[in-house]
Amino acid sequence: SLKQHVNKVVSSCYYHIRRLRQVSHCVGQDVMIQLASAFILSRLDYCNSILAGLPKSTIASLQRVQNAAARMVLNLRPRDSISDGLRQLHWLPIESRIQFKLCLLMHLIHTGRCPSYISETVQLVADNAGRAGLRSASTSRYILPRLRTVFGERAFSFSGPKAWNALPGRFHSIESTDSFKKTAQNVFIQSLCLVSKSFFIFFVCVLLCLSKRRWTYFCNWRYTNYLLTYLLNLLPVELRRVYIDFMLNNKIFNNHSCI
Repeated sequence: SLKQHVNKVVSSCYYHIRRLRQVSHCVGQDVMIQLASAFILSRLDYCNSILAGLPKSTIASLQRVQNAAARMVLNLRPRDSISDGLRQLHWLPIESRIQFKLCLLMHLIHTGRCPSYISETVQLVADNAGRAGLRSASTSRYILPRLRTVFGERAFSFSGPKAWNALPGRFHSIESTDSFKKTAQNVFIQSLCLVSKSFFIFFVCVLLCLSKRRWTYFCNWRYTNYLLTYLLNLLPVELRRVYIDFMLNNKIFNNHSCI
C-alpha cells in the first residue's frame, strides 16, 4: 500500500539525514543545500504525484522529514519556526510539491510533450462534443470526470485536471517548461505567504465578533460589520468561505446578512 511506500521513503530519508549531519560542520550552507536536495528532496519528489488525495496523516511523516532536513541545513533549534526556514530555502511543503508535480504533468500533456498513455487519461473541454457550445469550451480547462467515491479522486484522471483548472489562465498559455516551473513555483510560495497572513486576519475577525457585545456600548454594530466585511474580503475566495462557515457554525454570526 501507499503507507508502506511512504514509510520506506521516510526511513531512507532519515538515514541520509543522520549521515549528512556528521559532515554538516565540515561544509558550508550552500553545499548542504545541494546535498539535501540530492539525497532527501529527490526521494520526496520521486513519483509523488501518486500521493495526491492521501490523508494528511499519511503525508505528515513526509513533511516531518522535510522539516528535519531544513533544520539541519539552516542549523535551526527545535522551537524555531520552520515555515520561515522553508521560505528562506525556497522549498515548497509536501502538499504543494504534489500539486506542483500534477500541474507540471498537465503542462506536459497540454504542450504535447507527454507519453500517450498519460495524455489519454484526460480530455480537454473543447474536445468534448457535448460541451462545444459552452463558454468553458473556449478555455484550456480539462474535464473533471464524475466519481461515485472519494477514493476515485486520487486517480490522475481527476487530480491532474483539478490541479490544472485551479491555476490562473495565464499559465495555460505558457509553452516553455522552464518558464512554467519558475512561474508556478513562485505562485505556490506566494500563496503560502498569503495563507499565513489570512490566518492572522481570521483571528482578528473572530476577536471582533466575540467582542461585539462589549463594543455595543461604545460604537454601532454597523461599523463593526463593515470592518469584518473588509477583513474577510482580503482573504482568498476558498479561505473566505471556510472562515464564514466556521463563524456561522459557531454562532459568531447570527445570519448571512452581516457578511
